[in-house]
Amino acid sequence: MEIALLLASKITELILVVLMGYALVKFKLLNSKDSYPLSIIGLYIISPAVMINAFQIDYSPQLLRGLLLSVGMAVFLHILLIGTGALVKHLFKLDPIEHAASIYSNSGNLIIPLVVALFGPQWVIYATCFIVVQVFLFWTHCRILLCGEGNLSLKTIFTNVNILSIVIGVSLFALQIKLPTMLTNTLSTVGSFIGPNAMLIAGMLIASIPLRSLFSSKRIYLVSALRLLLIPLCLMAVIKLCGFSKWVENGETIVMISFLATISPAAATVTQIALVFGKNASKASSIYGVTTLLCVFTMPLIIALYQLI
Repeated sequence: MEIALLLASKITELILVVLMGYALVKFKLLNSKDSYPLSIIGLYIISPAVMINAFQIDYSPQLLRGLLLSVGMAVFLHILLIGTGALVKHLFKLDPIEHAASIYSNSGNLIIPLVVALFGPQWVIYATCFIVVQVFLFWTHCRILLCGEGNLSLKTIFTNVNILSIVIGVSLFALQIKLPTMLTNTLSTVGSFIGPNAMLIAGMLIASIPLRSLFSSKRIYLVSALRLLLIPLCLMAVIKLCGFSKWVENGETIVMISFLATISPAAATVTQIALVFGKNASKASSIYGVTTLLCVFTMPLIIALYQLI
C-alpha cells in the first residue's frame, strides 16, 4: 500500500506540469503549435540520451539475469499488448490513434521518474529494458499503425536516432566501455527532462481543445478504460499465473517495474509521432491528457491489487 500511495503522489506532481503547459497556452504566452519543437527535442535528443546513459553500468551475473528477465518480459508483454490491441480494435472499431493509444503506454516519460521515486535510480536499467523494446516498436509497428506501411523502410528504421541510440547503449554495455564522466553527466541532465518535457507538450496540446469536447467524448473514455483498466487487469492475471517474480533474485521488484510500465497512460510518443507526421495530434493529446489525469486513481489501485494477489 505504501508503494501505491507514493505512486499517487509522484503522478500528481507530473500532472501539475501538465497544468503548467496548459496555462502557458491559456494565458497566451505560447501557442499549442509551439509544442512541435518540444516534440522534436523529446524524440531526437532527450529519449536517445536516456537510452545511452541507462546502459552505462557495471556488469555482474546478477544484473545480467535481471536484465534477461526484464527484456524477456518486455517482449512477452508487448506481444500480449499487440494481440490484445488487435482484438479490441476489432471489437470496438478503433481508429489508428485509438488503436495505438490502447497498446502503447507512457513507459518512458512517466515510468522512469516513478521508478526513481519508488525504488531508486539503480533500478532504472530494468525500466529501460521495457523502453528499449517499446522504442523499437514505436518506430516500426506504431508508426505503421499511424502512417501506413508505405511510410516505413529498413533504412528508415536503422537510421532513426532512437534505434541508433539503443544500439549504441547496448554495445557500450556489452563491451563495458565507459563514456567520460562529463559526457555521462550531460546525458543524465538532458535525460532528466523526459517526464517534464512530455507533460508540458501534453498540457499545451490539451489547451487547444475545448474542455467540453475533451471530457464529453465517449470514445476517449472507452480508450481510457481499455488502456488503464481492462488491458492491465488481463496482463496482471497472466503475470501472476506465470510466476515471473520467482525466476531471479529481486524478481518481485523487476517484475513490478515491468508491470508498472504497462499500466501507465497512453504514450506521449504516440502524440509526438502524430504531431511530427501530421496525423490527428489533437485526438492523440486528448486521449493522453484524459488517461494521464485518470491514472492518478487507476495506477495506485491496480498496483495495490497487484500486491494483494
